[in-house]
Amino acid sequence: MTVVRSSTSFVSIRQGVQVISIRASAGSPSSTRLSESVWAHLLYVVAVAAFAAELPAEAYGMIGGGFIGTVGFLAIWRYGWGGLHFARALVYRKTVFPHMREAADALVTHEALNAYLLVTTFRIDSAVTRRVYKAAFEAALAAPGKVTVVASIVETADQRLVKAIFRSLCSDQDKVDLVVVRIAGTGKRDALAYGFRAIARRCPSEDDVVAVIDGDSIIPRDLIQKCAGFFQLDPQVGALTTDEISEVRGRRIFQEWYALRFAQRHTLMSSMGLSERVLTLTGRMAMFRASIVSDPDFIRQVELDYIDHWRLGRFKFLTGDDKSSWFWLLRNGYKMIYVPDVVVLTVEDPPTDNFISAAAMLMIRWFGNMLRTNARALAVGPKKIGWFTWWAILDQRISMWTSLVGFAVAMIATFFVSGYAFLLYALWILTSRYVLTLSLLTSRSRVSVFYPFLLYFNQIFGSLMKVHITFRLDRQKWTRQKTTSGARSAKRPLVASDFMSTYMHTLSLGAFLALLAWSVDVLPTPRALLFFP
Repeated sequence: MTVVRSSTSFVSIRQGVQVISIRASAGSPSSTRLSESVWAHLLYVVAVAAFAAELPAEAYGMIGGGFIGTVGFLAIWRYGWGGLHFARALVYRKTVFPHMREAADALVTHEALNAYLLVTTFRIDSAVTRRVYKAAFEAALAAPGKVTVVASIVETADQRLVKAIFRSLCSDQDKVDLVVVRIAGTGKRDALAYGFRAIARRCPSEDDVVAVIDGDSIIPRDLIQKCAGFFQLDPQVGALTTDEISEVRGRRIFQEWYALRFAQRHTLMSSMGLSERVLTLTGRMAMFRASIVSDPDFIRQVELDYIDHWRLGRFKFLTGDDKSSWFWLLRNGYKMIYVPDVVVLTVEDPPTDNFISAAAMLMIRWFGNMLRTNARALAVGPKKIGWFTWWAILDQRISMWTSLVGFAVAMIATFFVSGYAFLLYALWILTSRYVLTLSLLTSRSRVSVFYPFLLYFNQIFGSLMKVHITFRLDRQKWTRQKTTSGARSAKRPLVASDFMSTYMHTLSLGAFLALLAWSVDVLPTPRALLFFP
């Protein structure tokens, strides 16, 4: 471990405004894209209206009550739940958070605490690494107190680059320290654990803060000043996360997809912020109370997390370090809040140029981390974490099936009832997803006409991926590091075999489709005598 001792004005981030400094870093144009223009939206509305007008009148009467009842009931449930999140997000951002912001800012001006910025870097190109550490050192210089930047690094070239940036920005002051932690490249969990222990050895105080920053995340200059006060405001606040925007190195469809995901994330995080327990502490940037990061039990949880599965046995977590830290705080009763007026820029490199393949690879990692953790989170119980948070975690498991109901019923009705079912379903999707797209204007200043199609893709393809992962929770793989969860033993018991995973997956899908076919009167109700000899 190497310790190196050692102006810029900063731009504050206002709600609903993409900050000048972040925009400059992203290199994205300020002009509106064609897909985000008023003319594009007018064309979309006219096209959908023309499609609806072209449907014959008898099409609307061809579908039976079973179809309408099944889809309608679940639609009321799903859209009601989504509407509740939307309303809660507005209440949090417009009413609750402004008071929190005022109180937190007042505390920061009265007492400047120490802060730590832990940055993990592995297999990220030098241009991005330079921007990430330049932003980190500028944030350290702009902070109200002393700051230690801890760089958890694998390669010597990265170490030289980080030290050079430090010397160029921080050589003439003693406010910022640099601590370089060299690791063997065994994974992000080890990188974090070594960094946490380096911070613990410096004996931080109770209210000091630690920002954990991914190697491709560019933080704003006023990150510490804008976030540290929340930990002083409430001793039960254990961690927080912020809004994100992306700079995508890939095809246009990737840019639209990531922009949509971050807009949806902003709404969901704001809703969960009202309950003071967000559903994830994003690995790209999350800030923790230093006493938590220094806790040996917390470090062990992040470094060596595992679960005991009834069928797959015990397996360690390879990915999902952010879910491990989130679960530790959830289990120990800490609040985890959302700061919507601070924006972190993330540099996104899709793992492949093929959109479907890249989405599948990323979803396997994202949803796998979620599903491996939320069963044990549910076991903590609603009395400890709150009923709304508990139900939101449960909904993550239920929604993978309910989100497929409309599509499955529409296909069943198309083949067995009327071909108009598919056309009516398409009209419903085009209309409802556009309404959802417009709702995102509360989170972002512009939305694209491609969003309705990407929303539907996320719903159907994402749900299919979640169902697939549910029966294969032990499969884990990093996209950048190209590491996997290890070789599968040839002597695994039958119950944990690949065959059993496929068998249970197929059986569940078959039962799901059969139940839906029965609900729309395509399959008759079985007689009781059918089950007896």
